[in-house]
Order: sequence, then structure tokens, then C-alpha cells
Amino acid sequence: MSKKNETKPAGPRLGLAAMCIAVAVGLYAVTRPKPAAPATQSGAAANPSAAAPADWSWTNGMVWIPGGTFMMGANTSGVHPVTGQPIDASNGSLLLAQDEQPVHRVTVKGFWMDQTEVTNEQFEKFTKATGYLTIAERKPDPKFFPELTPEEVASFQPGSIVFRPPPGEVPLWNHRAWWAYVPGANWRHPDGPESDLKGREKHPVVHVCWFDVAEYCKWAGKRLPTEAEWEFAARGGLEAKKFTWGDEQFPGGKTLANFWQGNFPNGDSKQDGFHLISPVASYAPNGYGLHDMAGNVWEWVSDWYRHDYYAMSPENNPQGPDTSYDPNEPNSVKKVTRGGSFLCSDLYCSGYRPSARMKSTPDTGLSHTGFRCVKDGPPPPAK
Repeated sequence: MSKKNETKPAGPRLGLAAMCIAVAVGLYAVTRPKPAAPATQSGAAANPSAAAPADWSWTNGMVWIPGGTFMMGANTSGVHPVTGQPIDASNGSLLLAQDEQPVHRVTVKGFWMDQTEVTNEQFEKFTKATGYLTIAERKPDPKFFPELTPEEVASFQPGSIVFRPPPGEVPLWNHRAWWAYVPGANWRHPDGPESDLKGREKHPVVHVCWFDVAEYCKWAGKRLPTEAEWEFAARGGLEAKKFTWGDEQFPGGKTLANFWQGNFPNGDSKQDGFHLISPVASYAPNGYGLHDMAGNVWEWVSDWYRHDYYAMSPENNPQGPDTSYDPNEPNSVKKVTRGGSFLCSDLYCSGYRPSARMKSTPDTGLSHTGFRCVKDGPPPPAK
């Protein structure tokens, strides 16, 4: 695979994503249409987002990230990255932190970054201005299914993957137990067709796939951060700390991010003050003034995912690999997501650490995945 895959992934599928990332289930998951390149998927006339960027001054404020050199990754092989206990292969933790190694020196240039994840009200302005429909809102195109009849393709319903845990204890190695493909679920209907955005205007937009967020960035005159830029910004100037705020998980007994407390996946204690997703900026910012760089929702970045990329990553301003490879799903190309989500439990996934990596196929939308943007430009004037 070459970089052209960035706009046209190989093969029609909604791939299985490991750990906290959801899994597509049933026939639709196997046969979901292949998204074409954004420029040709809807056509310039049908998709105004291909036009010149609109005024993006209405977006949430951006802060200057000064750039610098840091140690990227974490050395946690063989032990749980938070508890320090030996990894338990029975609950899925065996994969935690294996792709965060080796720790390596990285230098990034300065850039501007959104203070928060893009919200529903911000994404709505984009869709109203452009008429853009997310992948989860689109009916499958029969041309992607030559082996099926038009009637069979017409029976497929647009939708997305929603967190819906069953009652009682479930084995933590089987993430299918708490995810469901829900027809009618999309960014406008986060929990399914019966839900809406009333009272969720300030929540991060979710059910947006990588192709969707790339279109938003193009329209807004911004871009997605690289994985290295994202981790540098998340650390907020702290060197080699376990969390974005330091090494103590609950300093002074306080919860400083939206992640899961209690028995996962159906015993949320709400110690952090929220059940599931929270409005952006509900917690104090990190050292660079960025909110929610830990927890709330996973955030798409620009890089393709390779489990072994850190062994070959260049030191200066790495842009990610040219190819994607996940040994857990070798036939699915994937993009990286960062930051963890409200579903990250120390029993299963400690993805809210700044070094943690996750991945998903670029045509996959999920109820715990969103994004934020960055922009190149000169630094602010010195005070």
C-alpha cells in the first residue's frame, strides 16, 4: 500500500478494531461500502467541502504549541501501564503498550492546536455550509458490491457502532459484547435514531470517520495533527510522565479526566462526574492550555498505523509510515487514534495515557471517537 491509500482504502469493509475500538458486527459489517477518495466520492458539485475553505474564526480557540524535543512512547512491556501489575492475557491487556516501544527522541515544529475536541455545534456549521454527509449517513452504493443484487444492497441501512453493554458480567477479551451496529446511528443521532443533539451541543462530535474529519479540516483551513505532534501537545511540557497531569492517577483524590471508573463495561461509578461522554473543557487544561487530551473521546490523527513504526521513526517531525499494518488484523488498513475515551478502564484499556496508541479503519465511525484540528503558522507575538 502506498500513500494513495490515504484517500482510498483497500477493499469494502468495516474492520475489526482491537481493544477500546469498536467492532463491526453482522453482514453489514462485512460488506460495508468502500469509501472513495473524498474528492471523487461525492463530486465537487455535490460536496461543497471541496471548495475554498470558509471563514473558520467561529471555531473554538487555538493555542500555540511551541514545539521542541521529547521522548515519545513508554516502556511498560510486561506490566500494566497504570497499575504496574503483570499483564493479564485473559482480559485483553496483553496488547497494551506493546506498540508504544521503543521510547525514542522526537523533535516537532511549533503549530497551533484547537483547545478542545470539535463539538457537535461546530460540526453542524460545517455540514450546513457544505451539505456534507458523513459516511455513516450514506446509503451503500451498489457499484461497490458487484457480487450482490441491487435489492440486496438496498437492504443495507446506514448506521454506526454504538456502545451498548449487556447486563451482568462479560469476558473482557470479547469486545463484541459491548458494541452494536445500530442502523440510524450517526453524529446527529449518537445513541441511535431515537436520540438527537439536544443538550449535546458542547459534546465532542462522534461517529465521524477519518475521511469525514479530513473533509472538515480541509474546509476549516486546518489539518489533523501528526501522531508525534499530538503526543507532544498532550504532554503539556511534562517530560516522561504517565498522565497529562503527572504520575499520580488521582492527585489529591481528584479525577482529572473523563475515563471509566468501576466495573467495566456496565458498572460506571461516575467518580469523574459523568456517565459516558462529557462536554468539552469539563476538566482543567494541561500545561499548554489544551482540554481533554486524556479521555472523553479518542481523536483521529493523520498517521497510518503500524505496530512497529517506533523502531523506524525519524527523529525530526515524523509524518508516520507510508503503509499500514496491524498484526491483529493484517488485511485492514488503519489510521491512528489518540487520547483514550470515556470507556477506557484500567481493567481493560488505559488509553487515556499520553503515550497510548489505538487504531481503526478510516471509514469507521464510533460513539467514542472524535477529533481536533491543528494549523501551521507563525507563533504569537512575544509578550
